[in-house]
Amino acid sequence: MSPTLKNYLDENQVPYEVTAHPEAYTSQEIAATLHKTGKRLGKVVMVKAGDRLVMCVLPAHELIDIGRLETILGSKQVRLATEEEFKNIFPDCDVGAMPPFGNLYHVPVYLDERLAQYDKFYFEAGSHTEIVTMSIDDYRRLVSPQVALFGKFSRPKAA
Repeated sequence: MSPTLKNYLDENQVPYEVTAHPEAYTSQEIAATLHKTGKRLGKVVMVKAGDRLVMCVLPAHELIDIGRLETILGSKQVRLATEEEFKNIFPDCDVGAMPPFGNLYHVPVYLDERLAQYDKFYFEAGSHTEIVTMSIDDYRRLVSPQVALFGKFSRPKAA
């Protein structure tokens, strides 16, 4: 677990649970290894809006709707960020396994409203082998994310 995240949660006396799982790199793999629904798994997607980085947190089974996000962020230059653009911002995390606490790394956070509807959710804890489960209310209190609808359901590719 990211030491930055652990210290922050402990200092704020927030109840949370850490669960180890076999190494997994995609949100769908994580959900499958844990036998949990991807609807409550908050995946982090980093985007560039002009020259700034933004952290988007949405259900694992959804994709970013760039058009909606452009409207929400007020930028016509929104694209997925490359790992090279953000890997140094999260020094205590495996690349691609950042927890949805951009506030701890000076990155604005946007939470998809579909994920915000649940009482609890889970997310990567800074490594590809652990997740944290906690209350969405505690998360919103600690992170103060902007809540908006920017996810869209992914559809399987036709054969």
